Amino acid sequence: MNQKRLGRTDLYVNPVGLGCMGLSHAYGDAVSHDEAIEFLKKSLKTGYNFFDTAEVYVGKTSDGKISNNEELLGLAIESFRGDIVIASKFGIGIGENSLVPDSSPETIRKSINATLKRLNIDCLDLYYQHRIDPKVEPETVAGEMQKLIDEGLIKAWGISEANEEYLRKANDVCSVTAIQNRYSMLARWHENLFPVCEELNITFVAFSPMANGFLTGMYNQNSTFDKSDYRNDMAQYTPEGFKSAQKLTDLLKSIADDKNATSAQISLAWMMCKKDYIIPIPGTTSLKNMESNLKAASVKMSSNEISEIDELLDNLDVPVFGGH
Repeated sequence: MNQKRLGRTDLYVNPVGLGCMGLSHAYGDAVSHDEAIEFLKKSLKTGYNFFDTAEVYVGKTSDGKISNNEELLGLAIESFRGDIVIASKFGIGIGENSLVPDSSPETIRKSINATLKRLNIDCLDLYYQHRIDPKVEPETVAGEMQKLIDEGLIKAWGISEANEEYLRKANDVCSVTAIQNRYSMLARWHENLFPVCEELNITFVAFSPMANGFLTGMYNQNSTFDKSDYRNDMAQYTPEGFKSAQKLTDLLKSIADDKNATSAQISLAWMMCKKDYIIPIPGTTSLKNMESNLKAASVKMSSNEISEIDELLDNLDVPVFGGH
């Protein structure tokens, strides 16, 4: 499997990473500790070597135990540490109805120390600012990242949900290795950052690459979710959403059938074949889906096939969750 370089660093990863958030929260109760650790170990053996977590990924299992995503990953990777790249994030707390940004230097320092302890490592490969904090200038955040690099606490840094102005200002102070933005066939509003990524040699890490599972073809308007599942409030999972996306889901299935693939694999291959610096990090709690997602890296799509999908997308108006 051909690996991809993260920015200008000496970090190389396989074309598909693993988003670990869903093991701890977002889609109902967290997976039990033992099941989560076993899942992560199996993903390592399957071939994943790029893992994404965050300090704020904390939930509860069905028996009420706290599930801290960083701690779970730390336990799972003990014997694999030299072979993988780990990314985590700082800079947000959970408010009553929204995320609360905090990227002050003091908070960053506390966060990295706590993250390293939970992951049981001495140096983190990639550290993202989880969301832009309007109270803190990008130059201040970048300056703190440079200090962490100089001190050997992190190897590289990135920004999640970056915009061009913030990205350029931050990069002028400390080279940005990656951005992690929402990107899928239904969420294309960050494509305006492609030229910037190419100019500055920045990797685009795509989270929610299948629109929170919608593009897998596994759900329909009769699907139901646990009451605590975030998808209950996502616009694509409404009768209107399914109806307006029908032409797209039909096309995905047709292309998938021609390639002996799945709709999920086509969703991932579409972005990986479009730009070689895009790395999707789908999350799942299914072993079958985890294995299948990695195999999407071997699905080849021509420029004509990508253009056919893009042309359809340009003329579709599908309501979709855009995140916080």
